[in-house]
Amino acid sequence: MTREPTPADGRHTADARPPATTPSPGTAAPRVAGLLLAAGGGRRLGGRPKALLPYRGRPLVEHAAGVLREGGCDPVYVVLGAARDRVRETACPAGCVLVDNPDWERGMGTSLRTGLAALPRGGADAALVLLVDQPGIGARAVARVRAAYRSPTTLAAAAYEGRRGHPVLLGAAHWEGAARSARQDAGARTYLRAHRTALTLVECADLADPSDIDTPEDLHRLR
Repeated sequence: MTREPTPADGRHTADARPPATTPSPGTAAPRVAGLLLAAGGGRRLGGRPKALLPYRGRPLVEHAAGVLREGGCDPVYVVLGAARDRVRETACPAGCVLVDNPDWERGMGTSLRTGLAALPRGGADAALVLLVDQPGIGARAVARVRAAYRSPTTLAAAAYEGRRGHPVLLGAAHWEGAARSARQDAGARTYLRAHRTALTLVECADLADPSDIDTPEDLHRLR
């Protein structure tokens, strides 16, 4: 899942650390579902499914699902593809909803569409999308981006020294459009570019590393 650095084409919040959304009396707290894209087959890693790569004594998919939960996302949906039966048998993240993507070989865009389609309509106000192969993004970055939520029309993404990255927060009003525009390995990129004037960038370079695991040379990031 190679992702080229993306120049910032949205707008920053006034404060790089947006305050947590505090509901007014009588108003329910926002429900932000976590959406973990973990279907990649690791073609450039010699066919090693990324979800099963070992990280800190457990499969990477378990670590990433835990990051979403610790960052305040509930429920957490995990989209599986390559070796999905092995993931279910040996690395099933506890308390998560597992979703199979039969078209995972056609690119990350299919996983985003599959995941968004699985989310409960009316059961969540937003979805926070994270990729399984970025172990340097932890719960604090997830929580910071989650805190940018204001309404179902919120569109936000982490930024790293001004460059847009993950995680990405999609208010429920954006799910249909983001799914419709997802193609191959672009994921939500096309949709975010088309709606850049509505996009809030949340700077996270001070607490996260967005580097991904894509080639054998990248495996050192798991140690």
